[in-house]
Amino acid sequence: MAASELYTKFARVWIPDPEEVWKSAELLKDYKPGDKVLLLHLEEGKDLEYRLDPKTKELPHLRNPDILVGENDLTALSYLHEPAVLHNLRVRFIDSKLIYTYCGIVLVAINPYEQLPIYGEDIINAYSGQNMGDMDPHIFAVAEEAYKQMARDERNQSIIVSGESGAGKTVSAKYAMRYFATVSGSASEANVEEKVLASNPIMESIGNAKTTRNDNSSRFGKYIEIGFDKRYRIIGANMRTYLLEKSRVVFQAEEERNYHIFYQLCASAKLPEFKMLRLGNADNFHYTKQGGSPVIEGVDDTKEMAHTRQACTLLGISESYQMGIFRILAGILHLGNVAFTSRDSDSCTIPPKHEPLSIFSDLMGVDYEEMCHWLCHRKLATATETYIKPISKLQATNARDALAKHIYAKLFNWIVDHVNQALHSAVKQHSFIGVLDIYGFETFEINSFEQFCINYANEKLQQQFNMHVFKLEQEEYMKEQIPWTLIDFYDNQPCINLIESKLGILDLLDEECKMPKGTDDTWAQKLYNTHLNKCALFEKPRLSNKAFIIQHFADKVEYQCEGFLEKNKDTVFEEQIKVLKSSKFKMLPELFQDDEKAISPTSATSSGRMPLSRTPAKPTKGRPGQTAKEHKKTVGHQFRNSLHLLMETLNATTPHYVRCIKPNDFKFPFTFDEKRAVQQLRACGVLETIRISAAGFPSRWTYQEFFSRYRVLMKQKDVLSDRKQTCKNVLEKLILDKDKYQFGKTKIFFRAGQVAYLEKLRADKLRAACIRIQKTIRGWLLRKKYLRMRKAAITVQRYVRGYQARCYAKFLRRTKAATIIQKYWRMYIVRRKYKIRRTATIVLQSYLRGYLARNRYRKMLREHKAVIIQKWVRGWLARTRYKRSMHAIIYLQCCFRRMMAKRELKKLKIEARSVERYKKLHIGMENKIMQLQRKVDEQNKDYKCLMEKLTTLEGIYNSETEKLRSDLERLQLSEEEAKVATGRVLSLQEEIAKLRKDLEQTQSEKKSIEERADKYKQETEQLVSNLKEENTLLKQEKEALNHLIVEQAKEMTETMEKKLVEETKQLELDLNDERLRYQNLLNEFSRLEERYDDLKEEMTLMVNVPKPGHKRTDSTHSSNESEYTFSSEIAETEDMPLRTEEPSEKKVPLDMSLFLKLQKRVTELEQEKQVMQDELDRKEEQVLRSKAKEEERPQIRGAELEYESLKRQELESENKKLKNELNELRKALSEKSAPEVTAPGAPAYRVLMEQLTSVSEELDVRKEEVLILRSQLVSQKEAIQHKDDKNTMTDSTILLEDVQKMKDKGEIAQAYIGLKETNRLLESQLQSQKRSHENEAEALRGEIQSLKEENNRQQQLLAQNLQLPPEARIEASLQHEITRLTNENLDLMEQLEKQDKTVRKLKKQLKVFAKKIGELEVGQMENISPGQIIDEPIRPVNIPRKEKDFQGMLEYKKEDEQKLVKNLILELKPRGVAVNLIPGLPAYILFMCVRHADYLNDDQKVRSLLTSTINSIKKVLKKRGDDFETVSFWLSNTCRFLHCLKQYSGEEEFMKLNSPNQNKNCLNNFDLSEYRQILSDVAIRIYHRFIVVMENNIQPIIVPGMLEYESLQGISGLKPTGFRKRSSSIDDTDAYTMTSVLQQLSYFYSTMCQNGLDPELVRQAVKQLFFLIGAVTLNSLFLRKDMCSCRKGMQIRCNISYLEEWLKDKNLQNSLAKETLEPLSQAAWLLQVKKITDSDAKEIYERCTSLSAVQIIKILNSYTPIDDFEKRVTPSFVRKVQALLNSREDSSQLMLDTKYLFQVTFPFTPSPHALEMIQIPSSFKLGFLNRL
Repeated sequence: MAASELYTKFARVWIPDPEEVWKSAELLKDYKPGDKVLLLHLEEGKDLEYRLDPKTKELPHLRNPDILVGENDLTALSYLHEPAVLHNLRVRFIDSKLIYTYCGIVLVAINPYEQLPIYGEDIINAYSGQNMGDMDPHIFAVAEEAYKQMARDERNQSIIVSGESGAGKTVSAKYAMRYFATVSGSASEANVEEKVLASNPIMESIGNAKTTRNDNSSRFGKYIEIGFDKRYRIIGANMRTYLLEKSRVVFQAEEERNYHIFYQLCASAKLPEFKMLRLGNADNFHYTKQGGSPVIEGVDDTKEMAHTRQACTLLGISESYQMGIFRILAGILHLGNVAFTSRDSDSCTIPPKHEPLSIFSDLMGVDYEEMCHWLCHRKLATATETYIKPISKLQATNARDALAKHIYAKLFNWIVDHVNQALHSAVKQHSFIGVLDIYGFETFEINSFEQFCINYANEKLQQQFNMHVFKLEQEEYMKEQIPWTLIDFYDNQPCINLIESKLGILDLLDEECKMPKGTDDTWAQKLYNTHLNKCALFEKPRLSNKAFIIQHFADKVEYQCEGFLEKNKDTVFEEQIKVLKSSKFKMLPELFQDDEKAISPTSATSSGRMPLSRTPAKPTKGRPGQTAKEHKKTVGHQFRNSLHLLMETLNATTPHYVRCIKPNDFKFPFTFDEKRAVQQLRACGVLETIRISAAGFPSRWTYQEFFSRYRVLMKQKDVLSDRKQTCKNVLEKLILDKDKYQFGKTKIFFRAGQVAYLEKLRADKLRAACIRIQKTIRGWLLRKKYLRMRKAAITVQRYVRGYQARCYAKFLRRTKAATIIQKYWRMYIVRRKYKIRRTATIVLQSYLRGYLARNRYRKMLREHKAVIIQKWVRGWLARTRYKRSMHAIIYLQCCFRRMMAKRELKKLKIEARSVERYKKLHIGMENKIMQLQRKVDEQNKDYKCLMEKLTTLEGIYNSETEKLRSDLERLQLSEEEAKVATGRVLSLQEEIAKLRKDLEQTQSEKKSIEERADKYKQETEQLVSNLKEENTLLKQEKEALNHLIVEQAKEMTETMEKKLVEETKQLELDLNDERLRYQNLLNEFSRLEERYDDLKEEMTLMVNVPKPGHKRTDSTHSSNESEYTFSSEIAETEDMPLRTEEPSEKKVPLDMSLFLKLQKRVTELEQEKQVMQDELDRKEEQVLRSKAKEEERPQIRGAELEYESLKRQELESENKKLKNELNELRKALSEKSAPEVTAPGAPAYRVLMEQLTSVSEELDVRKEEVLILRSQLVSQKEAIQHKDDKNTMTDSTILLEDVQKMKDKGEIAQAYIGLKETNRLLESQLQSQKRSHENEAEALRGEIQSLKEENNRQQQLLAQNLQLPPEARIEASLQHEITRLTNENLDLMEQLEKQDKTVRKLKKQLKVFAKKIGELEVGQMENISPGQIIDEPIRPVNIPRKEKDFQGMLEYKKEDEQKLVKNLILELKPRGVAVNLIPGLPAYILFMCVRHADYLNDDQKVRSLLTSTINSIKKVLKKRGDDFETVSFWLSNTCRFLHCLKQYSGEEEFMKLNSPNQNKNCLNNFDLSEYRQILSDVAIRIYHRFIVVMENNIQPIIVPGMLEYESLQGISGLKPTGFRKRSSSIDDTDAYTMTSVLQQLSYFYSTMCQNGLDPELVRQAVKQLFFLIGAVTLNSLFLRKDMCSCRKGMQIRCNISYLEEWLKDKNLQNSLAKETLEPLSQAAWLLQVKKITDSDAKEIYERCTSLSAVQIIKILNSYTPIDDFEKRVTPSFVRKVQALLNSREDSSQLMLDTKYLFQVTFPFTPSPHALEMIQIPSSFKLGFLNRL
């Protein structure tokens, strides 16, 4: 495709900018051929019309995709041009804080002006052995590549470091040399690598100075050849120097300094040894005060002087020579203060007795007058005569300065010579790596001879660089069988010819120097005449006739001709040199002995010296009339020759290039000035490399990489089984122009921009695929969302409607309920109101009715009384009136009746006289009579009824009358009572009246009293309230004080507890540190011991004769005197140099100093180990002591029980001795006696047999006594426990019953007597125990009392402390605690003394009892008469053979010890033992042999066996120390042997889990605790070797398996790579995978289990392995920017899960191995997490606790997206995270220490196997061992 097709809308380009050099912009519309203007949109938001050049019509440079920005290699960029290179460097330097970048074969290093943690030994180890493309760019990667190519190709290498002053050349060269010194080591113990590094401070002090651009600028060039032997270890070095700037000795520009050494001398002038130099402040000397800046910020010249002297000492420069150097340097300073006074214009003089000259003469050892004379005069020689001429003041000053420069140059060369001598090695050099630290291309406002020489050297180096790059390109093309077409690249040979060819600039300069009257002007005219208008590279300035311009490869440079001749001649007066040569100071003439040798180029090459000069921009004026005798060869000629030699050396080596860039001129950290960077990139040839690469096919992909990257551009039918053919078919379709690519043998070559085009196609395809996937996914998601929403809506509706219905029903229920409630409530209210009203009404009615009733009653009462009165009155009146009326009425009635009767009588008399009347009267009389009769009957009936009623009524009346009568009587009584009461009422009323008066008086008094009471009450209440308030305040104060006391007590308690916990933790940490340090010392001792053995073997080979008088000393020499069991071996090795000294003197001289050094080092290590062991024991004692405080005090009874057990053990040992004597007696009889004497019928035989029988019976008796004593002990313990005499008697009766079973009555009697004595003893013991219990109770009471007193005292102290201020309170509490602990310690010491006394007393008692038992045995033997023995007939007895009962011991002879060790250790194959036999079988066998030696009480045999065992194990490990199975096998057996020594030591702490038979097998005679410590040390060393072997096996697998392998296939993608390809290709079938890691771990685990390694040790080993896996993976991740991506984080997380599954499968979750992977797990999480917002930053801060701040920032800065879809981490986000992490106080180290070893512990694990059951297989060839 055409390039113009890439200029479409939104394409980004680079346009020139005067400020930023290049500025990014974006096209607003597509470019069409013929357009003259591009519409651009700048990043700052402005629109711009960019006009194309009408002549060239070149389009602006295209910008690379963001995914390629920040690449490790600039050649990986799709577009290779200046703005892309500049932008990539700026992004890496500013955003990612990365200072190294590859540019093809060049390493670009940008000076950060800040110390970075990327040069430690851990970084060196990380880069060691790695391929250059596998790790991030680094100076160590270049050094490793050079070292690897030297070893692989057997070709010398060179590292060319160039750059401006202040760009970091010296530091880069220093780090490269440090890498070689660290990685290769040295071939001898002379520490050559340290000497090579020590040369740096010396050369910096005499060759570096402060300039305006750099505080430590190298003012000379140097080429250091580091020599290696055949094993590629450093053996020496050689240094060549170039173009020392001598003019700096006498002149410094503003803000600059002279060489560092002068200021170091002035700063150290007060030292006693420097007083003779008569120095002072640097401002007192002319040569050190001209710059006006004598001090460098942050640099202590006194300390630097100490470092310089230390380096001189290390390089073998003696103190006398050092003082000589300092004398010469001080003399130079004093020479600069020599002043001249003018006599006239042509002569001058020095003042008499001039102090500076006098000091100079004294220091140099020259004559004052002679030196004074030749400083002011010079000698002129003509053809006929010689005469002396005075010189002017200016000439004298110039001559003085020239002399000072010459002396300094000679001294510089002398120091370089001695440094080379110190670095020289007698061993033949096999190869070397040269490090060239040389100045870069320079251009200033005024350029002189120095810049000319520097730029000439850079032209030569650039030519060599171009040819090398061109050669590499050609080799690559030929290797891939690509048609080779000549690439047009800049060849600077014409410029070099202009300078160095015949009639070139240097040639004309040398010719002009030979002319008597040659000047700079005449030389300039010759240059114009020779080269102007003839050479296109040579120009003349328009406005100057004393300058010329040369077109260099980097830029045009204008040189001023003034001073060229003077600097080229470098003249020094011969007479002054002669005066110095005649010095009495021996060192000074040495400097001038080899003038001719120093001048010749050949000698300069061999000696490494080059007397070249360099002057500042302001040159000194020339001195006319100089002769040509001083120097035969000019500076330019010498420099040209040395440069040719350098180029020959470089051409004979494989070069590696480091270009140092200075990012800014102000030394600001991580500040990038684009203008300065572009200048240096152009000057150092980086852009030329880019141009050469871009001219051909810069982008290269392997077929597999291309297929993996651009598989998305292929259709399924295009994919063939042949990857190569597939790529060809696809490329032919994608790129129609076949000239844009070429197919190589293994790679595809693309021209510039084609990869960007393919990336664009790939991105478009992926974008289209993403859009389609997004469309489908979004449709599916929306449909799913719609269905989910619809379903949710229906559900919601259903629930809402149900909810509404329930709400309505609820509403109805509530309404009904409310109605009912209202009804009842209203009813309740109304009823309540009614009841209230009714109640009120009733109350009112009752009150009203009562009131009315009372009124009515009173009214009725009054009326009743009135009626009574009226009744009586009216009755009396009525009676009176009635009586009168009755009397009148009766009188009237009588009168009227008399009258009427008289009248009636008269009528009746008349009627009676008439009958008719009667008839009329009686008409109807009958009916009337009948009716009347009837009426009469009815009336009779009614009368009867009435009579009956009347009768009843009478009865009722009578009863009522009675009642009324009774009532009346009662009323009468009541009336009487009422009368009485009335009287009383009257009296009471009188009393009431009195009482009322009293009441009124009392009420008045009460009122006054109440007023007073109220007043008092108010006052009292006021007082009470005040008191209550005060009480409340007091309570609050009390509560506050109580709270404060509680808090303070709590705080003090917590403080003390915290302090105790912290001290405990600190003690534990110290203990762990001491253990770790002790284990490291063991490793160091092991290494030195191995080194010592190697030296011993080398000495043996060197001597080549058998050692005279060599005899192995006794290895059993006092195991208690030495810390190790190897005392004999050490003694032997110490004596060996004395034995081998004489023959070695005759043959090869032995380096005895080295041997004595090593011996001294071993002794020091032993002493240090002893100190560490003592400290470890002390701390363990402290821990045990603190634990013992918590335990209860041992009871006194324990001593008596111990006495009984000791007595029992003594009896058992006596029995064993008797058995041994019996066996020896039998053996002696069988061996020494004659056959006839020992025949069965012989008398002696009978006597011996009888004695034997008696001894056997005596043994049986002793056995029974032992049984009795044991039973007594048991009963005694039961008696002590239960305190019951009956139990004791019961036990004694049981014992009596047991004893009664005996057949012999005498024995029964003896047993009975013994029991009686035992009972008495028990009774006395019980009494004593009772007394002791009483005493103990009394003591406890005393303790309780003392504790109470102590408690009171503590409370008093607490109260006192609370009154003190906080500081004094803390001090008082601490003082009190110290006093308490001191008292406790004293008490414990007293208890310990008491226990010691008790033990001594019991031991004495034991001895007494043993003596008594011995006397008793002798008495019993004497009681047996000889006659009984002889005369008793011998009865034949049938002796049954018992089955052999093995005792778990193996008997061997002393002479079989070596055979035992050889067969069991040295020649044993672990595999068969581990698979077929019980684990640890050799350890069991060795211990059984030790048991037998212990049984024989043979300490020499024990020591010999143990020493041989340990030495043999060490020999096996030394011989087969790289075999994992062997190391694992012997680690297991050593631990098992150690555990056996503990288990059967007889110590109670190790016997808790033993069986009774195992307790019987304990060692009896020897305490092997010291050997246990030695075995523990050996086990530690074996464990460390074990870990190293595992690490060496698994380390090559870790990075490929954990980091590079894709556990999740298909999620990772490859980005375009540059010149530095990855070492492992994608389709590498032999590449390691995660499965390889797991298989290796499983192999380790299965081998450890087969060998029977302790489970705890297995867990510790797995933890160490997992730590290594995590640390190596994480370190590699830190140094591989291409691995820091989200997808790689997913891969790492997946691999970690595999490891966790493996732990779970092996049941090792509790090994803490998972925790060691936490940093790696957090790093994987950090790669995957979102890194945009503040919350993301906070989450990173909270989650990444196992990573340090440096590591987190490194990962964030290194984060690299694989695709355009991932986002980069912005610098602002990194700053946010860094701000959060600033509060952390963690390590500033970036890398994890992969060499770190966790401390190992060997927990005691007793063996379940019984020793007597162990069988020895025949394959061990141990038939000479006998089982006992």
